Amino acid sequence: IGGPGSGKGTQCARLVEKYKFAHFSAGDLLRAETSKDTEEGKMISSYIKEGKIVPGEVTIALLKKAIMNHEDPNTVFLIDGFPREMKQAVDFERQICFCQFVLFFDCPEEVLEKRLLERGKTSGRSDDNLESIQKRFQTYINQTMPVVTYFRAYNKVRTIDSSKSVDLVFEDVCKLFD
Repeated sequence: IGGPGSGKGTQCARLVEKYKFAHFSAGDLLRAETSKDTEEGKMISSYIKEGKIVPGEVTIALLKKAIMNHEDPNTVFLIDGFPREMKQAVDFERQICFCQFVLFFDCPEEVLEKRLLERGKTSGRSDDNLESIQKRFQTYINQTMPVVTYFRAYNKVRTIDSSKSVDLVFEDVCKLFD
């Protein structure tokens, strides 16, 4: 879990490469649905453009399908960008599985904004613009941070300072798995 632009996807990709974990990005699964000419795809697209959280049942259904279709159910699964709110956290653990721990990529808003604006120059993502970024950050503070607090109460949060360089952040992340 982390704010938009905190490096979740980047670090997960590196973990997959090093440890051969399975990686599911909630955002990538949702964006893939938006490319389909369906009512659900259009609804998801609208939520993403507004910087709002897509209804949990939609995201959980996509994640469940991806996990169930994975060839090895004993694989370690990295799920990035999820849960984004308390109900999603509770529903995921009730419907799919309990999480071992939560990687929390902690990074100041100014750093996140700068990274996302830079990424927006080449990403082609509809939500990498200043207005969407600011909405996404407020949504993250108001709805996702309580998830961190919830898992922290169960001693399941591992906090990583993700304001550092990609390589230094990865060194810190690897210490949790080595």
